Amino acid sequence: MAVKKFTVLDLLNLNLSGHDTLDMKCIAGRRGLPRAITIAEINRPGLALCGFYEGFANNRVQLFGRGETAYLNKLINENQTDTLIIFFENNIPCCVFTYGLEPPAQFLELAEKYSCPVLQTTHPSTEFSNRIIRVFSNIFAPKQTVHGVLVEVYGIGILLTGHSGVGKSETALELVERGHRLVADDIIEIRCVNGNTLLGRGANSTISHHMEIRGLGIINISQLYGVGAIRNQKEVQLVVQLEDWDSGKAYDRLGTEQKYSEILGVKVPKIEIPVKPGRNLPIILEAASMNERLKDMGYNSAKDFNQNVLKWIETGNAKAAYYSNDDSY
Repeated sequence: MAVKKFTVLDLLNLNLSGHDTLDMKCIAGRRGLPRAITIAEINRPGLALCGFYEGFANNRVQLFGRGETAYLNKLINENQTDTLIIFFENNIPCCVFTYGLEPPAQFLELAEKYSCPVLQTTHPSTEFSNRIIRVFSNIFAPKQTVHGVLVEVYGIGILLTGHSGVGKSETALELVERGHRLVADDIIEIRCVNGNTLLGRGANSTISHHMEIRGLGIINISQLYGVGAIRNQKEVQLVVQLEDWDSGKAYDRLGTEQKYSEILGVKVPKIEIPVKPGRNLPIILEAASMNERLKDMGYNSAKDFNQNVLKWIETGNAKAAYYSNDDSY
């Protein structure tokens, strides 16, 4: 899936908070801020500074910690700048100095000459590496938008799907009324992080916590029910497809066969729930959520029921019960 061009300037302008803040500022090479970052990884350029450029990962963000900065000062003091010229000629995206370290003046001059952004952060190298890789994994993650409602029920992220008018928003509204949380309504953006985790959020953060209820209009969930009734994103752990009741269709009544929905190459457990007057969908979804948590803990109700029935038959109790009922005739 094609990823939108992401530049060094975009990295600096990210609105991050909490444990994701990078606390970076540009101290040289501002003309190179439009350079693209195409790889969600970083590189420690120790070997490159020693003059070994075979296999040099020049397309990654270059991270300078205390060791690299100390060796950099040694090269400058010994007037060995040839390897630094080769370093900048490799068109690297940018350099980041951790611990608030100050690069040598000659290094900054070369950065200005080759229009290579030099960034500085107060974070230690290990902490900054963890943060920027986490940020990159979100930015470069494959994305897909789907039509539905994403809610959190008993800690399980449930994606409600189905045709327009089947009752997705109304069901989600009643779940919120019962103390559960809304992630987004209508258009859901799903990102595949780390290759196997699906994170869902509203495609438009401005309107993601609003809901359209036919006959009522647009309502703001956070204003009506408080901030405890919403969350910004949640892992998609269960897909529930709501569909109109079809009397001619054979619906699963035991649950022994698990169905899946594939999103961005990741299989997510899926259940189909027929909708008709009189069915209490929120209670059904609460039961489905708790049942999914039991499965995660290693207990499958349907399989356990099936095994108990088979054991009952094998003991002969079923045959005895059958013949005892027939003896009266």
